[in-house]
Amino acid sequence: MARKTKSQALETRQHILDAAVSQFSVRGVAATSLTDVANAAGVTRGAIYWHFKNKVELFNAVWEDCESQIERLEVEYQTKFPNDPLRVLREILVFLLRATVTDPSRRSLMEIIFHKCEFVGEMSSVHEARKALYMEGYGKIEGILHRCIEQEQLPKNLHTRQAAIILRAYITGLMENWLFMPESFDLHNQASQFIDTYIEMLRLCPSLIKSN
Repeated sequence: MARKTKSQALETRQHILDAAVSQFSVRGVAATSLTDVANAAGVTRGAIYWHFKNKVELFNAVWEDCESQIERLEVEYQTKFPNDPLRVLREILVFLLRATVTDPSRRSLMEIIFHKCEFVGEMSSVHEARKALYMEGYGKIEGILHRCIEQEQLPKNLHTRQAAIILRAYITGLMENWLFMPESFDLHNQASQFIDTYIEMLRLCPSLIKSN
């Protein structure tokens, strides 16, 4: 029974997270209350507070759930393409762009992040946490690029921090612009081309090579 109870609790938690994404997307984060989320999830406010102490914690959990999916994807691609870190990076980036189009949950989350979340009031702490994650993310990207250099897939003097900054700006810019005006370009079918363009820049752009 204990295992079943734990399983049910995890199922309820995920149901709450899904409802939160839906409500944040429709109403915006600031205008969404925990009561709105509870009603959408078909649970009581008490059930919400059993899993999350406030809206900030709920929002962070939504974001962490999305990030954990990417981590699992990275492990999957590393197994599929051993000793080929550049292919792993390419496949992950292509997946992220295409999932923004095809995965309703991820599309909603990106819309929330880019267009429907004000980092003020109670959400100001989320802003600080996001900045810390961004800095951590730069380090992770650099780690992948260094592995690519070790495999002689990228130039040995590549400016990895600059390349990581450009990558985040490039990917988030593509997603934000497509979400704002989906009819302006075909993000799903052009995803591979967009990522290959970035990789070509890493390999060929003189400005990304560190001077001795």
